[in-house]
Amino acid sequence: MTRLLLVCAANLCRSPMAEAVLRLRAGELGLTEVHSAGVFASSRAHVVDKRALAVLEQRGYGMDRRWRSRKVKTEDFDRYDLILAMDRNVLRGLKAAKPAVSPAKLGLFLAGMTGLGLDEVPDPYYGAGSAFVHVLDLIEARVHTWPKDEAVFQRDVG
Repeated sequence: MTRLLLVCAANLCRSPMAEAVLRLRAGELGLTEVHSAGVFASSRAHVVDKRALAVLEQRGYGMDRRWRSRKVKTEDFDRYDLILAMDRNVLRGLKAAKPAVSPAKLGLFLAGMTGLGLDEVPDPYYGAGSAFVHVLDLIEARVHTWPKDEAVFQRDVG
């Protein structure tokens, strides 16, 4: 069983959306814990982006109204077994923040996906509402093809 942390830049769109979807399927995917954070998030907590919440609700995913964004903390690298970044920039930030001795495995959320033509979840924050739909499509595709072997996520990417 795996404790999973999903990470995007600010923890306002992509990672909370992935958290909501993965929490519903956690047991069947072998996940004991699913949370999200932002590698570049503000120290001040914010609510999830309204556009992300609307897309989640349209597809039947709930989000605790008390949910607030948070920044990745040093102790996350000891608490979580697997920490997945939404894009390479976020992954670089995670690698820079990871303590020298840490059991956490880092990787890209879409690593190992074929047929998509991309391996990063694009940031929808400055885009149109359809960008949030696309992000949710990618998250659902990843969940439907969740690998049984975590090594898929751990490709050495810069």
